Amino acid sequence: MFDFFISTFRTVFNPNILLIALRVIVTVVVGFFFVKMLVFFASKAANRRFSPQSSMIIRKALFYTGAFIIFILVLKQLGVKLAAILGAAGIAGISLGFASQTSVSNLISGIFLISEKPFSVGDIIKVDNTSGIILSIDLLSVKIRTFDNQFVRIPNEQLIKSQVTNMTRFPIRRLDINITLSYREDLEKVRDLLLAIAEGNPYCLDNPEPFFLIQSFGHNGVELLFGVWYLKPDFTVLNNSIKLEIKKRFERECIRIPYTQVHLHSGDQG
Repeated sequence: MFDFFISTFRTVFNPNILLIALRVIVTVVVGFFFVKMLVFFASKAANRRFSPQSSMIIRKALFYTGAFIIFILVLKQLGVKLAAILGAAGIAGISLGFASQTSVSNLISGIFLISEKPFSVGDIIKVDNTSGIILSIDLLSVKIRTFDNQFVRIPNEQLIKSQVTNMTRFPIRRLDINITLSYREDLEKVRDLLLAIAEGNPYCLDNPEPFFLIQSFGHNGVELLFGVWYLKPDFTVLNNSIKLEIKKRFERECIRIPYTQVHLHSGDQG
């Protein structure tokens, strides 16, 4: 037993092994230090010249490239033959390629999204029934935060195949307000009143000018569309203020908005 401990001690504290371990530790510590410094300065430069989306991709590409180089250097310090590992990695890569077709599809879709740039980090998008703010755009998926503070990961392949609405792509948007009026109302009077309300609202833009359209003569009344233009940060305050003002002015001017009435008739009891 004593000889076993002596042999183990000599093996563990072999000067050559200690030297190799020291080299590995120094390589990892110094390597990641330089990688982080490189990513930090590259990120500051990229933020001044590129979009947040491109800056994020540059940071991740530099970090993963640096980590791969450090991994190769550590293997060389350990005396591992890289040719055999690269050959095995090639065979494993082929096998994984057949087993991970979905990931490859997401990767290709991610490249298309990055090159096409239909949206960027910070935009508000709507995909099917999900809406939220984009947190990151990666090669496999897009991460968004919904308005009720939930985290949603959407695969890139789904984004390519689905209809994606970018709600904040342009700085100016139009708020559409659908209004149904009784057939007895004077439409010209209503039009002038709506235009006056828009003119008095500080969040409505004069150019482009407000939009008024008689859509159709519906079952419950005349259906109108009234649209006002605004800067995208002013959506909430404009939406609430103009709708409240329309309701108040309609009540003051005795303009009636019809509502659906349901009449119930009881049958004869025989």
